[in-house]
Amino acid sequence: MGESTVTTLEGRQGPTTSPTADHHRDGRGLLGRMRAPRRPRLWFEILLIAVSYWTYSLVRNAVPEQRTKALSNADWIWRMENHLSIAVEESVNHAVNSVTWLIVGMNYYYATLHFIVTLSVLVWLFRHHPGRYAAARLALFATTAVALVGYYLYPLAPPRLMHGSAFVDTVKVHETWGSMASGDLKHMSNQYAAMPSMHIGWSLWCGLTIFALARVPWVRVLGIMYPTLTLVVIVSTANHFWLDAVGGMLCLAFGFTVARLCYGALPYSLPRLVEGKAPRKGRTGPDAEPEPVPSGVRPPGA
Repeated sequence: MGESTVTTLEGRQGPTTSPTADHHRDGRGLLGRMRAPRRPRLWFEILLIAVSYWTYSLVRNAVPEQRTKALSNADWIWRMENHLSIAVEESVNHAVNSVTWLIVGMNYYYATLHFIVTLSVLVWLFRHHPGRYAAARLALFATTAVALVGYYLYPLAPPRLMHGSAFVDTVKVHETWGSMASGDLKHMSNQYAAMPSMHIGWSLWCGLTIFALARVPWVRVLGIMYPTLTLVVIVSTANHFWLDAVGGMLCLAFGFTVARLCYGALPYSLPRLVEGKAPRKGRTGPDAEPEPVPSGVRPPGA
């Protein structure tokens, strides 16, 4: 099956190996097959995302809260920022909190878009960029996994929980729904897992993905704006120091490094479609069917 025949100058036919056979025989064959994009399966992806997020939440909330250490770390960061004259969080928190409609909107932004936008981008990749989906998903999962290490090694209280500070807990003050760390829901979540910020890690992953792959200019602009607005929101609501955002960026850099090592390229450099099937005209995504070959026309490579 891996051989084809060629006609020599003397008219005789002899065996020769096909490019596919050569590829599988050289040292890169196994690695190439491992890196080759595969068409994602919907049921598997739904199960994987559900189990992964459940595991992430379980592990994150099982990490010892270490309240004393978390508050001590928060005090240290705040003192350092003040010493370097880069402590802007309190001023931003107070300024935005003075505009009720704006801070209420940010409270809901913080509570909902973190999940809605991330899942929407995953679905978009699944449907329209199946060849890049697995690598991009790996980058996101690796980012989240390394964040768990940060929660364990460096417990950190959010600014709104610091003792003796003037930060405003905007969810509590305005009685808006949505924070797992305020009100009756605070007992269900580890309140001292602020470093790194996965609101930034996930939103930056979404923003880069949209900017790299979207074709409509204004959609690409929205992709860049999303992590920027998220940074403003996490600081305005006193849920994070801006240095927590730096931690989220470093985690994302790790995630992309893992994807690069596993697939030999960044997710956005991979082919959009899975090899072996061409989409029908006007249709893209995992449900697209192969283009029929007209009778009498020999397909390439046949």
